[in-house]
Amino acid sequence: MTTINEPEPRVRGGRMRIPRSRGALSGIVVILLGIWGAAVPFVGPSFDFAYSQQESWSVGRGWLEVLPGVVAVIGGFLLLTSRNRATGMLGGWLAVAAGAWFVVGRAFAGPLGLGNVGTPVADTDTKRVWLELTYFYGLGALLIFFGAMALGRLSVRSVRDVEFVNRPMAHDRGMVTTQDTVTTDPTGAPVVTDGRRPGLKDKLFGSRRNRGTRRDGTLVNR
Repeated sequence: MTTINEPEPRVRGGRMRIPRSRGALSGIVVILLGIWGAAVPFVGPSFDFAYSQQESWSVGRGWLEVLPGVVAVIGGFLLLTSRNRATGMLGGWLAVAAGAWFVVGRAFAGPLGLGNVGTPVADTDTKRVWLELTYFYGLGALLIFFGAMALGRLSVRSVRDVEFVNRPMAHDRGMVTTQDTVTTDPTGAPVVTDGRRPGLKDKLFGSRRNRGTRRDGTLVNR
């Protein structure tokens, strides 16, 4: 039985690696706002909270409400799931772009021939204001805010990011999993071995499965 020294622990990545939690909160909020923006044209009329339209579906609703809502959902999903700084920032920019389109989209709809969404169905000025805010201006402002907040967090390389990147991977720290077994070598030192049956690749080329790992970080050939 031969003992060799453990190589330097491998780390998780470079400067682009970030914890998944970095954009999680903003991602969840952006996804919810995007779902609202894309779905409210269809569910709003059911509780008398909608814009007047002769047809139940129009090109204008697709361009001015559904499209930016879907883009916001995609951006929020990237923020929520990505561990890469560039991918997360792409999600943040998608959220900002979707919010900006909710705010200014109707101003460009006429010149670009994108249709329209009708007029607010409201008996009072208060309800008209709420329709404008929840369908377009307020919704867009919130998306811009949370997208910009996520971009700000992702653009800063914090101490936590450095610690995350420099943290050794679990199997390089000699951690014991539920599939590992612990035995002892002739010297009495505990040895951790993988309990799974080695495959063809392991038999031909060898791998960490064919070696035991002491709790002190050294490897033992088997």
